[in-house]
Amino acid sequence: MSEKMKKGIYILPSLLTCGNMSCGYLSILSSIDGDFTKSAWFLVLAVAFDMTDGRVARLTKTTSEFGIQLDSLSDLVSFGLAPSVMMYQLVLSSMGKVGMAIAILFVLCSALRLAKFNVHAQDGVVHSSFMGLPTPASAGLLLSFVLSYELFADPGQSLSFKTIPLLMKSMPLFFKTMPIVMVILSLLMVSSIPYYSFKKMNLSKPKTFRLLVLVVLLFFLMITFPQNIIFILFSLYVFSGLVGIGVRYYNAYKKRI
Repeated sequence: MSEKMKKGIYILPSLLTCGNMSCGYLSILSSIDGDFTKSAWFLVLAVAFDMTDGRVARLTKTTSEFGIQLDSLSDLVSFGLAPSVMMYQLVLSSMGKVGMAIAILFVLCSALRLAKFNVHAQDGVVHSSFMGLPTPASAGLLLSFVLSYELFADPGQSLSFKTIPLLMKSMPLFFKTMPIVMVILSLLMVSSIPYYSFKKMNLSKPKTFRLLVLVVLLFFLMITFPQNIIFILFSLYVFSGLVGIGVRYYNAYKKRI
C-alpha cells in the first residue's frame, strides 16, 4: 500500500466484518447441533459479508489497520474454524485421530494464510492476484459441497430444489474423498499459487456484451440450481489456480525445448 495505513476505527465496515464473524460462530453452533445445512448457509452469509466489508471500506476510503486485523480474525473464525468443525462433525469424526489431525491442519493453514496476507499488507506489498488459495474460497468449496450433499442425502428435501443429475451422482464419491480434499485445500492456502483477485474488478467501467450475457446466464443458473451452481463455481475457482500454474510450467518447458 502506497499510503500510510489509517489507524482509526470505522463503524460501517467494522459492523460488516463483525457480521462475518457472527455468522461463522452461528455456523459452528449449527454444526455442533448437527444442522449442517443451516451451518453452510450461515457461511454463505459470512462470505457475503466478507465480500462487502472490504469493498465498502475502499469505496468510503475508510481502510484501516484495525479493519485489516479484525477482518483476518473474522476470516479465521468463519473460514477456518467454522468449516473445519462442520466437516469434522459430518465426515472426519469417524476417522478418529486422523480426522482430528486433518481438521486441525485446515485451521492452522487458514491462520498461516491470513497471517501471511497481513504481513504483506503492512509491508505495502501489492499483488495483482492472491498468493495462495484465499480462505473464503476454501471454505466456499466445503460449504457448497454440504449444500449439494444434503439434497442428495435427503430425497424429500431434494424435491424442493432443482439439481444437476450428473453432479448429484458424484456427491457420494466426493464425500468419500473429503479428507483428501481438505488436505489439498489446506496446502493450497499456504502455497504461492496465484489466484485471481475479484477485488481488482472495476464494475464502474464499461464491459463487453458477452460478459453481460455471461452474467445473465450465470444469474439464471444460480436461481435454477442454487446449491449445485455455488459448488461448481467454487470448484472452478480452486482448480483455476492449479490449471494456471500447469499452463505456466508447460509454456516454460516448451521454451526450453
